[in-house]
Amino acid sequence: MTKTILATLLTTATAAVLVAQNPPQPPPAAPQQQSQTEVVTRLTGAPGLPPKLAVPDFIALTTDPETVAAAKLLGQVLWDDLSFEREFYLISRDTYRSIPQPLSLDRVEVSRWKELGADGVVVGSVRRTGTELSVEVRLVEVASGRSAFARGYNGPANNPRFFAHTVSDEIHMQQRALRGVARTKLAFTSDRDGERLKGPVASRDIQNIYMSDYDGARQLRVTITASLDITPAWSPDAKAIAYTTYRTGYPDILVANVYGGGNPSRPARGTPTQHNFLPAWSPDGTKLAFMSPRDGNPEIYVVNRDGSGLRRLTNHPENDVTPTWSPTGNQIAFTSNRAGRPQIWIMNADGSGQQQITRETWCDRPTWSPAPFNVIAYASQAGGGYDIRIFDFATRSVKSITNGEGSNESPAFSPNGRHIAFVSSRAGKNQIFTIARDGNDLRQITKVGDNRFPNWSN
Repeated sequence: MTKTILATLLTTATAAVLVAQNPPQPPPAAPQQQSQTEVVTRLTGAPGLPPKLAVPDFIALTTDPETVAAAKLLGQVLWDDLSFEREFYLISRDTYRSIPQPLSLDRVEVSRWKELGADGVVVGSVRRTGTELSVEVRLVEVASGRSAFARGYNGPANNPRFFAHTVSDEIHMQQRALRGVARTKLAFTSDRDGERLKGPVASRDIQNIYMSDYDGARQLRVTITASLDITPAWSPDAKAIAYTTYRTGYPDILVANVYGGGNPSRPARGTPTQHNFLPAWSPDGTKLAFMSPRDGNPEIYVVNRDGSGLRRLTNHPENDVTPTWSPTGNQIAFTSNRAGRPQIWIMNADGSGQQQITRETWCDRPTWSPAPFNVIAYASQAGGGYDIRIFDFATRSVKSITNGEGSNESPAFSPNGRHIAFVSSRAGKNQIFTIARDGNDLRQITKVGDNRFPNWSN
């Protein structure tokens, strides 16, 4: 385990009382109606190139400021969402602002978009009725003028971004057979509220769990404690977060429903002498692997979500920490210094078949990719800091996806395996970034406070 993570996890915090929380609201269910006359057309680009798309502002069908603002926001967010997966070439919005906005979705001047070189144009309209929005979207094939995608959505007006995220994910699925991540969430730890924990040893920063959209928008505080809440892990159904907390005066694992409903559970059942850290969900959501020094040295344990069936998986005089499950649930990767310095190891889910897979200076925080990829991302010591590397089981090769700028740790895969969230010091304080699995398309997600331990929802 890296020195930074050890220092954070093994800090002793004073007991704190959980104050009343205002839990985040669940994502709006935006009902959709597929047009009965839609002709499914797959857009193509020039040979060897992705299709070129344009996404202008949506048409505001009512003139109130909220609808006008939503129409502009929908176009920009949808452009960003479609660009993120790099399945399409998104034409810059600056280049087509001179093209008149159509009066309706049925009157798109495809000749103007053809002049711009677009293969498709995504046009939409939005109407506000009370607290509801009605959104209509078309993906028009420029060459033929046919509708390649047509949907209608109705839902709450308080989160227009969710409509754009939904459209992006559905276009990616219909056009590219790709599960997009626009509707997914990131969870992370932050001290951004500047509160301080007063204790008998020293004053320490309070850290709580936060969540945001995949792109960093709508950052919300999930826990409110005068203590440390760290290392969040989304449940496979994206409704609960397991995390390490010191609110009881000692580190233990809590499982909390993100969108309210019931008190948090403590499946590892920690005590003042039995501490628990770093929860990791099994792919089916029925179990949690975690690290605990309850029997002496830090070891890997697994427990059912309801707290039953506790089993110890490792038994070694050195430290075994930071578990992560394989996408099939048949194996677990972890960090161990049993070979001298911390390296990445794997074992069967029952603890058998333990084997070392890295042999570098210092490795930590393995994260197994979702299917169909079979790779592990981890932090590897490079110079005075760490870089994110990927171990490929098929080729037994290792590739760095960060280039030594700052120290880069705690990788977490997106649910489609194409992106990685991680923490980096390259911007000064520790901030959350995302990057494509090939090392391109670096994006900064957080900018306020010190932020760590990202985790990506399904």
